[in-house]
Amino acid sequence: MTCTVISALSDVAEGYDAILCDLWGCYHNGIEPYEAAVAACRAFKSSGKTVVLLTNAPRPADQVKTFLDRIGGPEDSYDAIVSSGAACQAALTSGRHGTAFYYLGPDRDLHMLTGPGLQPVAEEEADAVLCTGLVDEWNEDLEDYADQLGRLRSRGLPLLCANPDIVVDRGERRFWCAGALARLYGEIGGEVLYFGKPHRPIYERSLEVLAETTARQIPMDRILAIGDGPATDVKGGCDFGLDTLFVTGGLAAGELGPDPEHPDPELLERYLAEQNLAPRYAIGRLR
Repeated sequence: MTCTVISALSDVAEGYDAILCDLWGCYHNGIEPYEAAVAACRAFKSSGKTVVLLTNAPRPADQVKTFLDRIGGPEDSYDAIVSSGAACQAALTSGRHGTAFYYLGPDRDLHMLTGPGLQPVAEEEADAVLCTGLVDEWNEDLEDYADQLGRLRSRGLPLLCANPDIVVDRGERRFWCAGALARLYGEIGGEVLYFGKPHRPIYERSLEVLAETTARQIPMDRILAIGDGPATDVKGGCDFGLDTLFVTGGLAAGELGPDPEHPDPELLERYLAEQNLAPRYAIGRLR
């Protein structure tokens, strides 16, 4: 199926009752919202449709909302938030992976454990690992974790990855995410449990939230998934059977021509074939 390049969400909005919109790279850049993306979500909502923000942020939905409030993301641009952090927290408190977790990530996300009443333990005392990212993503690289991941693997500890994203752009700088560490752990034989896109449970939860929000079941063919992450947003939406809009000016911007706002159709088709992806639509930026 050929991917159709559109100029605005309104080009296809009539065919959908709800969107599952990625946050980082589509709605905001980690520092401030994209004005055009906010306007597009508002316009979609104003026509009686539903906007769910679907994010791989390693924190509960209420804290995602607090972050959006802080950077200026208006409440009237969305109806609900579904986060990988919330799904991961449910697993942490289920008892299925033990109760003693070694925490691997920045201090700002330690609440993933302490929020539900858990406390981090030392490596040698752990039943499992909770990974939300690099401890200091500004100054560390993946190779800094090789020895530690090897030790954790030698103990056979499962690693719960609260954010499957590999990289994220904050302003003009690109950072490694928890998904990169989880990928390395899997490559050395470690057991990894992922929460978030592209994995099916987060989409199933999104449908539940849609039903709760709208008090009705929205057919799958009336839901559009939107995202810039090829391996997470686009793969996840396509694998789940949703029409998917690929925002090419995000993580893949450098692959699709000199102008991120207007992807080169030939380069786009070649890139999608190489990545084995089949989104229905593509757009430079959500607008």
